[in-house]
Amino acid sequence: MLIGELAENAGTSTRTLRYYEEHGLVRARRSANGYRVYDEAELRVVREIRALLAVGFGLDDIRPFVACLRAGNPSGDVCPDSVAVLRRKLAEVDAYLDQLGEVRQQLHTQLTQAIAQREETCFKHRKSER
Repeated sequence: MLIGELAENAGTSTRTLRYYEEHGLVRARRSANGYRVYDEAELRVVREIRALLAVGFGLDDIRPFVACLRAGNPSGDVCPDSVAVLRRKLAEVDAYLDQLGEVRQQLHTQLTQAIAQREETCFKHRKSER
């Protein structure tokens, strides 16, 4: 299929496909007239790339998944290198969640203190008006 067909089928742009190709993630042959021609398997690869990018993986992280698909596996996440990337990414997400939990606790404490101070100030103000 031509680049426009692949882009349409994958829900992306031709520019994005050329970008993936520049980074060695997507493979195209050249026809006699110089057009990029893609095998049907590239559609699966592009869909895998887009799904992984959507959840925060970088292009370098995606390489093992693409290699796994190219090796004939039904999914890009069944190979040891892909599993290693998944483990590392999960550890990163867990660390972010821990950090966000700490930030949440700090904000909660600050909000609680601010409300208490505000109520105390309002109480004193009302008391002084009497």
